Amino acid sequence: MNKNWVLTQDAFDALLGWLDSDREVAGRKYEDIRNRLIKIFNYRGCPEPEDLADETINRVTNRLSTVESTFVGEQSLYFYGVANKVHQEYRRRKPVPELPPPSSHDESLDQEFECLERCMQKLTLENRKLLIEYYQNERKAKIDHRKRLAEQLGIAINALRIRAFRLRASLQKCVTNCLHEAAL
Repeated sequence: MNKNWVLTQDAFDALLGWLDSDREVAGRKYEDIRNRLIKIFNYRGCPEPEDLADETINRVTNRLSTVESTFVGEQSLYFYGVANKVHQEYRRRKPVPELPPPSSHDESLDQEFECLERCMQKLTLENRKLLIEYYQNERKAKIDHRKRLAEQLGIAINALRIRAFRLRASLQKCVTNCLHEAAL
């Protein structure tokens, strides 16, 4: 994208005109697309989802004069395609930060581990196994493993995510309470 390009009111009006001839409908479509882009970038783990959504919209707006006359179909799909490119570029320029090496033996880590163990024991055997299984592996292996786990449980992958999220949240609350009690 041209780094000197700036979104102007005329360019924004042209974008709204491309989305719909009715300005109110165009405004709603714009907001829906922007919110969906933010969700997409957020889901992909980007710490700046709003900025990346705005970058995507700016790129679409910048190319609108060449796209507008030939584009056929749902405009939101074009935004999502551009969002994929923006995300790829973002990942190339933003290396994943490496975690610092663990410091020498720390008693607070021992306390956290004890609290985690205690809280894990409070979970049912089924829920404990689910959490351990859910957080295994990395990348593609993790995705495949979670699909198999959902199939074994006879639930949808999204239901599995929700169940794991709720279990982790309750576990996190238990560990926090345990650490707070230990500090007293």
